[in-house]
Amino acid sequence: MRMKLVFTFLFLMFAYAGNACQCPLTALSAEECNKYDIIFKGKILSVQDCGDKLGEAVFEVEELYKGAVAKEFKVLFNCNQECFQKFNAGEEWIIYSKYKQIDKAIMDWCSRSRKYFKNDKEDFYTVTYGNDYFDEVKFLRQTLGHHRTLANQPNLEANRNQLPNKTQFVVVLICSLAGIILFYRLFNKFFK
Repeated sequence: MRMKLVFTFLFLMFAYAGNACQCPLTALSAEECNKYDIIFKGKILSVQDCGDKLGEAVFEVEELYKGAVAKEFKVLFNCNQECFQKFNAGEEWIIYSKYKQIDKAIMDWCSRSRKYFKNDKEDFYTVTYGNDYFDEVKFLRQTLGHHRTLANQPNLEANRNQLPNKTQFVVVLICSLAGIILFYRLFNKFFK
């Protein structure tokens, strides 16, 4: 009886651990590539870990296959997702993602995004996807082509939705009221 209980516990524990990360298997095809807004190969320049928000990795885009991105491009990721993997500076990845904002993308860990491994035996993506890293790069080059990246320009629209602080609000309110009073007096003086 006790052995059955131990085996049941071990079975449930391994079943739970085995189901922790289950992404749907996808085949590399043009239809699969159409699901994403941005596809590129790049090297990670820096990583900002998650706090209570999304993590952020800045990539140097080496080859752009789909989308419009700058040479340095930010990719947001969710650290609370089951299939989360750690990004490290210097790693090379093929990223499949969708736009979050004009200068940022958000990556789903269950996308076809994959890391380059120097040691082929460590590359678990090859077993999962059925093709190695270099076959995937070759497919993307042939199917989607190689596109030019955008020039790195600061986002000029970044601050346009910021609310004024209290001092700025009071100054704008006083100037607006003074303008309305001036307009009212001038209108009454010239158009009686």
